[in-house]
Amino acid sequence: MNVETAPRQPPNSLAARAQRGLERAFLALRPPHLLDEIDHPSILARVEADAGWTPRYAFMVLMSAGIAILGLLLSSPAVIIGAMLVSPLMGPIIGLGFAIAVFDWAQVRKSLLALAAGALLAVAFASLIVFLSPLTDRTSEIMARTRPSLFDLLVAIFSALAGGYATIRGRGETIVGVAIATALMPPLAVVGFGLATADWPVFTGALALFVTNFVAIALSATIMAKFYGFGSRLSPEQSRRQGWGILAVFLLLAIPLGVSLRQIAEETLFTRTVRDAILSEFGREVRIESLDPEFGTTPVEVRAVVLTPAFRADAVQKITQQLEGRVGMPFALSLHQVVLDQDPRTLRPALAEAGRPGPVELAAAALRDQLALATGATDITIDRDSRRALVRLPVGQTLPLAEVRNLERRLAARYPDWEVRLVPPFGPLPPLGFAAGSAEPDAEAVDTIGWTLARWRIPEVRVEGRAASDEPADLARARAEAVAEGLARSGVSATGDAALRDAASGALERERGRAALRTATVIAGA
Repeated sequence: MNVETAPRQPPNSLAARAQRGLERAFLALRPPHLLDEIDHPSILARVEADAGWTPRYAFMVLMSAGIAILGLLLSSPAVIIGAMLVSPLMGPIIGLGFAIAVFDWAQVRKSLLALAAGALLAVAFASLIVFLSPLTDRTSEIMARTRPSLFDLLVAIFSALAGGYATIRGRGETIVGVAIATALMPPLAVVGFGLATADWPVFTGALALFVTNFVAIALSATIMAKFYGFGSRLSPEQSRRQGWGILAVFLLLAIPLGVSLRQIAEETLFTRTVRDAILSEFGREVRIESLDPEFGTTPVEVRAVVLTPAFRADAVQKITQQLEGRVGMPFALSLHQVVLDQDPRTLRPALAEAGRPGPVELAAAALRDQLALATGATDITIDRDSRRALVRLPVGQTLPLAEVRNLERRLAARYPDWEVRLVPPFGPLPPLGFAAGSAEPDAEAVDTIGWTLARWRIPEVRVEGRAASDEPADLARARAEAVAEGLARSGVSATGDAALRDAASGALERERGRAALRTATVIAGA
């Protein structure tokens, strides 16, 4: 029995005419003799060689995933970019696109297996790092990769078109590989974060972004390969099926991503409208410290913190009235006003009108917020009765002791009705330097050490003096005793003595110079 295979559409059907029109438009963009410049067999061989699973590929996936998840946890774009520089994902995904273009199903399987194995390896390694890490909070960089939109699809398409061009023309593969990795490796690392923390909304959102980018990049690479003549031996029927299949997939991706983009645009407009209403009520001198709408609730809960020079009792009511009819969703506004540089006594009329807590309570709460903003500290004790504020600076703060002391002075001047005390984190005290041949210490530096010891509540210390190799040995004791006398004026009992000169002292002098031993060191707790 002879069976004649008919084409899918009649030659003059609307679909067939559309297909031919698209093909003519596509080919019209290609300059004459362009295909003569392309060595198709060698390019395919190179693509196939880079598309498979190798030990190097596995190692670079691990390194890239590790760097990416650390950058996401630290919310550091620079570290995330570093992960992109070592990511090897361009190879298999470009290989997949070219294999689809030429209908090489063996190469399709090879590329898919390499990409799937690399993705699983990256997710597992990122999950392990998050599981072992003390940092498990969502960061802005993590949340930015949990809501795919039409813009993400465009990023993937442009990256793939550039990747296909670079592969064919042999120009800039490394840089384009970074662009492709940008669309793939961070979402994979976020998938690992969601898996390790059992945060399923983050997990599913990042996975959707990865799948979207992966499919878009592969098919865009296919389009670029077709443009340069790969797959030209396919039959017209195969080319038609290929073209309509790619178009259908892009439409399936674009529709939900377009809906997501519209939702993101509506939320952005809502946030901007609320921000403008707050600024309209308070004036441009106010600073909006945070504005966090919670769009997953009904009504939308909007929490805002503003830094303002004066408290406004009816701000929430007026802002709500401004927003009525301007936003398309119900909302509830919670506004926290941090009053800057305002005498608490001037708050009484506003407080009485607003029915808020008394001036002492509000002033204490405002002072706590302001001290936290000024110092970055969270351990703050406010004594309303004695009007004292004790701020314990966090471990790891890098301000020199003199700057911490000056900050305390500025805060004390800003809030004259309060006694503000800053407590530096406990640690070794910096050595005090001396001029060559001198035993006269810097009085301000000694006073700063005394202030620090008073904040630490250390009443007794020991001082060790040193002298360089070209100075008299008794100068070391003289320096220690001079510092001890200065600390005594600050109420600290100190004993001074010369430090023993040993081999370590000589090594220190050779490494850092003689000035390194023209010092006196205060040893607390000894």
